Amino acid sequence: MGPLIQDALATINNLILAYFVALNGVYLLTSLFAFGALRKFAYRSSAMEVQDMLRIGGAPPITLLVPAYNEQETCVESVRSLLTLTYPDYEILVVNDGSRDRTLDRLVETFELEPAPRVPTASLATAPVRGLYRSRRNALLWVIDKENGGKADALNAGINYCRTALFCAVDADSLLERGALSRVVRPFLEDSRTVAAGGIIRIINGCTVEAGLVTDVRLPRNGLALLQALEYLRAFLSARMGWSAINATLVISGAFGLFRRSTVVEAGGYSTRTVGEDMELVVRLHRHCMDRRMPYRISFVPDPIAWTECPERFRDLGRQRNRWQRGLLESLLGHLGMLGRPRYGRIGLLAFPYFLFLEGFGPLIESVGYASFAASVALGLASLEYVFAFLMVAVVLGTALSVASVAMEELTIRRYKRFSDLWILFGLAFVENFGYRQISSLWRWLGVLSYVAGAKGWGKMSRKGFQRKASP
Repeated sequence: MGPLIQDALATINNLILAYFVALNGVYLLTSLFAFGALRKFAYRSSAMEVQDMLRIGGAPPITLLVPAYNEQETCVESVRSLLTLTYPDYEILVVNDGSRDRTLDRLVETFELEPAPRVPTASLATAPVRGLYRSRRNALLWVIDKENGGKADALNAGINYCRTALFCAVDADSLLERGALSRVVRPFLEDSRTVAAGGIIRIINGCTVEAGLVTDVRLPRNGLALLQALEYLRAFLSARMGWSAINATLVISGAFGLFRRSTVVEAGGYSTRTVGEDMELVVRLHRHCMDRRMPYRISFVPDPIAWTECPERFRDLGRQRNRWQRGLLESLLGHLGMLGRPRYGRIGLLAFPYFLFLEGFGPLIESVGYASFAASVALGLASLEYVFAFLMVAVVLGTALSVASVAMEELTIRRYKRFSDLWILFGLAFVENFGYRQISSLWRWLGVLSYVAGAKGWGKMSRKGFQRKASP
């Protein structure tokens, strides 16, 4: 083999090693920050319960916005779940975004909807609204029927008819725990500068649902969903909690986020030009508030939980990760003027560079690096020192970070009560490094290529629906 090829492989190998050191190094730091923040959070929670805070400070009214497109399998259980929330003052706005299945029919039949007038409070541009309905069975529930315009367009339509100072965006295929709304509002009660707060997303596959409530929490039986359960723990408890601890939250999941309506309207609502409307809104809120020198805070709260169905087929998961990667790049490159600018503080100097270079374009380096490492080992060009260093930073450190996330789950949230579930998660922390992580990098790489090619749309996703408890 020629010296040029050997030099090229050596350069790529050094680059991938540096990438893993940087990526897992940041994860290590955010995990440390997250652990400290979780301890403080647990102390504050024990000192004063959220319900006490709501009684003392009053519960600010909240509108739940639920965009729904072809959600006939899950929409009824999701709405039933929302109707059981223990929050004292809220209403629900389901936005049917031109569904082609029986989503609207199921809602009309189950909740006895009838046409009702409602005055808009904002004028964000959206696809035409065809009708508004209110439930005869429960006055909290409203449904907006509109022509299809996409998720962001549906959320903007909901904002236009929102009458409260705060709104909570919730996916129609998600279930909130009964106390979730009371917990996610806590940052708004503790700090009047708060403009947004997000909760944690957990995998519902394998769990049992009864009357809109998760009654039996179990790990998924499907292997692909099982790996995602670990991914979600790491992403939320280690990453988002850590970034929130240094006041640099850049992502609030579209499945569960609470926002100050007036600030979102001032910022222009959700963008319809990206498939990552949830992240793009958070980035734009940072920019909007900093450009106007408005004091503000965007937080992550670890204990309010939204349960969501994850893909169980490689094809569906690949489409999802492709879409997430496109949304990430669209959100960041659309606000590239924030990168590295001191006026944007920790967002511009820390969070933005990390997400753009290590999360946005990192999959390109990672995928090429795996192939280069394998080629170097096969051709006998990799030294024992390099192989050891690679395995340490790519496998051992990555495994340790996943184990730390599971440990934080056990010490704080504790939704998995069975010891067998915890041991399975600990085992997956090691197993995921051999095959699953490489496939995930490939999907994200394809997402980068899709962004470059100008791909649009969400792609088709199959739904199984929630596992319901059998009737006696």
